[in-house]
Amino acid sequence: MEALKIQQKVEDMIGYGLGVVRNFPKVERHVLGADLRCSMYRLLRLVVACNRRHYKKTALTEIDIEVAVLKSLVRIAYTVRLIPLRQYERWQTLNVEIGRLLGGWIRSQREVAPATL
Repeated sequence: MEALKIQQKVEDMIGYGLGVVRNFPKVERHVLGADLRCSMYRLLRLVVACNRRHYKKTALTEIDIEVAVLKSLVRIAYTVRLIPLRQYERWQTLNVEIGRLLGGWIRSQREVAPATL
Protein backbone atom coordinates (compact mmCIF):
# COMPACT_ATOMS: atom_id res chain seq x y z
CA MET A 1 0.00 0.00 0.00
CA GLU A 2 1.40 3.35 -1.03
CA ALA A 3 1.80 6.01 1.64
CA LEU A 4 -0.42 9.08 1.46
CA LYS A 5 1.13 12.24 0.08
CA ILE A 6 0.27 14.08 3.30
CA GLN A 7 1.96 11.33 5.32
CA GLN A 8 5.15 11.76 3.28
CA LYS A 9 5.02 15.55 3.78
CA VAL A 10 4.58 15.10 7.54
CA GLU A 11 7.58 12.75 7.63
CA ASP A 12 9.66 15.30 5.67
CA MET A 13 8.57 18.06 8.07
CA ILE A 14 9.53 15.89 11.06
CA GLY A 15 12.97 15.30 9.57
CA TYR A 16 13.48 19.04 9.14
CA GLY A 17 11.98 19.91 12.53
CA LEU A 18 14.14 17.45 14.45
CA GLY A 19 17.24 18.98 12.92
CA VAL A 20 16.12 22.44 14.01
CA VAL A 21 15.20 21.33 17.54
CA ARG A 22 18.60 19.65 17.89
CA ASN A 23 20.17 23.13 17.75
CA PHE A 24 18.06 24.56 20.58
CA PRO A 25 19.86 25.50 23.81
CA LYS A 26 19.88 22.61 26.29
CA VAL A 27 17.20 24.09 28.55
CA GLU A 28 14.73 24.71 25.73
CA ARG A 29 15.56 21.43 23.98
CA HIS A 30 13.95 19.59 26.88
CA VAL A 31 10.94 21.90 27.23
CA LEU A 32 9.75 23.56 24.02
CA GLY A 33 11.75 21.11 21.93
CA ALA A 34 10.01 18.18 23.59
CA ASP A 35 6.61 19.77 22.96
CA LEU A 36 7.50 20.29 19.30
CA ARG A 37 8.67 16.70 18.92
CA CYS A 38 5.53 15.35 20.61
CA SER A 39 3.31 17.48 18.40
CA MET A 40 5.07 16.34 15.23
CA TYR A 41 4.88 12.67 16.19
CA ARG A 42 1.22 13.03 17.23
CA LEU A 43 0.47 14.61 13.85
CA LEU A 44 2.06 11.64 12.08
CA ARG A 45 0.17 9.19 14.30
CA LEU A 46 -3.14 10.96 13.56
CA VAL A 47 -2.55 10.94 9.80
CA VAL A 48 -1.80 7.22 9.79
CA ALA A 49 -4.81 6.47 12.00
CA CYS A 50 -7.14 8.61 9.90
CA ASN A 51 -6.09 6.80 6.75
CA ARG A 52 -7.14 3.51 8.36
CA ARG A 53 -10.54 4.71 9.63
CA HIS A 54 -13.77 4.34 7.76
CA TYR A 55 -15.34 7.50 9.22
CA LYS A 56 -12.73 10.20 8.96
CA LYS A 57 -14.52 13.41 10.00
CA THR A 58 -13.44 13.53 13.65
CA ALA A 59 -9.94 12.29 12.84
CA LEU A 60 -9.51 15.00 10.21
CA THR A 61 -10.62 17.60 12.75
CA GLU A 62 -8.01 16.31 15.22
CA ILE A 63 -5.32 16.54 12.54
CA ASP A 64 -6.39 20.11 11.75
CA ILE A 65 -6.13 21.04 15.44
CA GLU A 66 -2.69 19.45 15.74
CA VAL A 67 -1.42 21.35 12.67
CA ALA A 68 -2.62 24.61 14.28
CA VAL A 69 -0.88 23.71 17.57
CA LEU A 70 2.34 22.88 15.72
CA LYS A 71 2.24 26.19 13.83
CA SER A 72 1.80 28.03 17.13
CA LEU A 73 4.71 26.20 18.78
CA VAL A 74 6.99 27.00 15.85
CA ARG A 75 5.89 30.64 16.02
CA ILE A 76 6.72 30.70 19.74
CA ALA A 77 10.16 29.22 19.04
CA TYR A 78 10.77 32.02 16.54
CA THR A 79 9.38 34.71 18.86
CA VAL A 80 11.73 33.75 21.69
CA ARG A 81 14.60 33.67 19.16
CA LEU A 82 15.35 29.97 19.32
CA ILE A 83 15.27 29.68 15.55
CA PRO A 84 16.35 32.22 12.92
CA LEU A 85 13.97 33.70 10.37
CA ARG A 86 15.12 31.44 7.55
CA GLN A 87 14.43 28.23 9.50
CA TYR A 88 11.12 29.62 10.76
CA GLU A 89 9.97 30.42 7.22
CA ARG A 90 11.01 27.00 5.91
CA TRP A 91 9.32 25.14 8.78
CA GLN A 92 6.11 27.17 8.48
CA THR A 93 6.11 26.62 4.70
CA LEU A 94 6.15 22.88 5.33
CA ASN A 95 3.33 23.25 7.89
CA VAL A 96 1.24 25.36 5.51
CA GLU A 97 1.71 22.78 2.77
CA ILE A 98 0.48 20.06 5.13
CA GLY A 99 -2.49 22.28 6.00
CA ARG A 100 -3.36 22.69 2.33
CA LEU A 101 -3.22 18.96 1.71
CA LEU A 102 -5.38 18.44 4.78
CA GLY A 103 -7.89 21.00 3.54
CA GLY A 104 -8.18 19.13 0.26
CA TRP A 105 -8.66 15.86 2.14
CA ILE A 106 -11.40 17.42 4.27
CA ARG A 107 -13.15 18.81 1.17
CA SER A 108 -12.99 15.45 -0.57
CA GLN A 109 -14.56 13.76 2.47
CA ARG A 110 -17.40 16.30 2.48
CA GLU A 111 -18.11 15.54 -1.18
CA VAL A 112 -18.07 11.79 -0.56
CA ALA A 113 -20.40 12.00 2.46
CA PRO A 114 -23.98 11.12 1.58
CA ALA A 115 -26.39 14.03 1.50
CA THR A 116 -29.02 13.95 4.23
CA LEU A 117 -32.55 14.92 3.38
